[in-house]
Amino acid sequence: MRLLLTNDDGIYAPGLYELAKELEKYHEIIIAAPDNQRSACGHSITITRPLIVKNVKLEGINSKAYSIDGTPADCVRTAVEKLVEGKIDMVVSGINKGVNLGTDVIYSGTVSAAIEAAVYNVPSIAVSSEFQGNKENYEVAAKTAANIIPIAIKNYISDDMVLNINVPLIDKDKIKGIKVCRIGNRTYSNVFIEDKDDQGNVSYEIIGSIKDRDEEDTDVKYFKQGYITLTPLHYDLTNYKIIDKVREWF
Repeated sequence: MRLLLTNDDGIYAPGLYELAKELEKYHEIIIAAPDNQRSACGHSITITRPLIVKNVKLEGINSKAYSIDGTPADCVRTAVEKLVEGKIDMVVSGINKGVNLGTDVIYSGTVSAAIEAAVYNVPSIAVSSEFQGNKENYEVAAKTAANIIPIAIKNYISDDMVLNINVPLIDKDKIKGIKVCRIGNRTYSNVFIEDKDDQGNVSYEIIGSIKDRDEEDTDVKYFKQGYITLTPLHYDLTNYKIIDKVREWF
């Protein structure tokens, strides 16, 4: 199969390297990723300036790679529309350093890249690994993606299929399995650390601590129990639970 790889941690991120190293064993891959760190940029795109695209050589990787001075969504649309000739079977975004659980998906550049693929009717996977300090689970996450890709293609559902995968930082033999579930509720309790420069201008460093609701059948809860979580996502943000009620207003 022909895969497009991207991420939001940048073209030289270890997670992307591990993913490329694993997937090019089995597939033709093309890499198009941001030239620098773009974490938590969401689904933003660049419209006020040209995007600079460079051919790069990733050490130990045989596949063609491009760095783009834009967002993850920019990378996907530029690759799909301009850089890659012919069909892309799937976009794989990651491996993100840090999980994208619950409402993290709203802010995540990794997940947004996968959703951008769905806009182009290309199935996609977003892969994220838990980390603590300098420890991540990239190898397990890469092999998880490698195992899921052929299953997802074989059991094809739709061109706009997006699968969000999160891998916990535990030994492979202690992972309980894969749980397909809905996203949970994860918010942050923020602390704003104020500073002032010599001109009196105020700046704030925002530090957030996680606040989870451990609701049943959610990625947040299953992840804490030691499962790899898999959640199908979509760019349709319509609130179907209330749309008929809102229609009654008019």
